[in-house]
Amino acid sequence: MNLERQTVVVIGGSSGVGLEVVRRAARAGARVIAAARDGKKLNGELAEMGSDVRGAELNAGDRAALDAFYSEIGPVDHLVLTLSGGEGAGPFKSLDLNALRSGFEAKFWPQLHAAQASLASLRPGGSITFVTAVSARIARPGTAGLGAINGALEAMVGTLARELAPSRVNAVSPGVIDTAWWNRLPAEARAEVFDEQARTLPVGRVGRAEDVGHAVQFLMENGFVTGTVVECDGGLHLL
Repeated sequence: MNLERQTVVVIGGSSGVGLEVVRRAARAGARVIAAARDGKKLNGELAEMGSDVRGAELNAGDRAALDAFYSEIGPVDHLVLTLSGGEGAGPFKSLDLNALRSGFEAKFWPQLHAAQASLASLRPGGSITFVTAVSARIARPGTAGLGAINGALEAMVGTLARELAPSRVNAVSPGVIDTAWWNRLPAEARAEVFDEQARTLPVGRVGRAEDVGHAVQFLMENGFVTGTVVECDGGLHLL
């Protein structure tokens, strides 16, 4: 299978993994619609990508806005959900549960709303790909909240794959990826995390957006994969 002349929608497409998926799908010949909350930033990133790539300003937490978005764009072959947030990390004993709630509001609920709202537009045999995180499956202190958010999404993948068949539902579960998500840390702390990962991961480096984008493209193109969570973490789940 290939993506040529298929319609790929990427929600959360203005940076990081989402932007890389937009680039890859465009290079593969797809018609790409990238949506993000910050329309100005998104359009700046898409400016040189050609007429088959367009952007849409969208708050995926607004169900009415999602419904209007899908109604406007028409049939969809593949939906990729890369929405994320930064809240929910920290030792459980001192974890701010209101911050964890905000983390669910930034990632879990928008991804779920965006997937559900797409169903009237998604062609039978198309695909939905969630982007979660390996925190859902590793017992690393300080990540219980993040694991809860991502684990909640991953727990739904298999059931949705059966319910929504013949459309396919999968997820990519990244590890530590060098994207703007890590800019919330001071530069020195970020460098320490990346150095530690490079020393301990079996692949000997942190991930790049291209690594995760490649995994997402595989799941869009391979019509025989569904109900699967692909770990793209450099072996972090093995440690």
